[in-house]
Amino acid sequence: METSDKNTRTHLGRKISRIRELRGMKQEVLAIELGISQQAVSKIEQSEDIEDSTLEKIANILGVTAEGIKSFNEETILNIISNTFTSNDSSTINAINVQPNFNPIDKVVELFEENKKLYERLLASGREKVEILRKGYN
Repeated sequence: METSDKNTRTHLGRKISRIRELRGMKQEVLAIELGISQQAVSKIEQSEDIEDSTLEKIANILGVTAEGIKSFNEETILNIISNTFTSNDSSTINAINVQPNFNPIDKVVELFEENKKLYERLLASGREKVEILRKGYN
């Protein structure tokens, strides 16, 4: 059990694969960014060791540092997420803790005013059409 745990800790390819997945990036996208084939990316992700220059390129594309990839530990990441995420609602739909940086009431008033202006323009347009029709019959 210790050897498989040690392999997971030092297997750079698996770490790259997991970071890529967490970023929502497909192998094909990483391959295009690196200028290599998807099969080559697959081979990199199966490799335990990766050249520093390649690791730097991959790190830049993934938006992390090479050291970040080397020290990546999914268990630590999950602990950070579970310890920092709070929600008063247990439902999946409302599990995102939304804290807007604007006053929602101001937005409602703004939308109301915009809606009022659009309605007034619609009424004016209707009145113009009625006038045109009246002139056409006279």
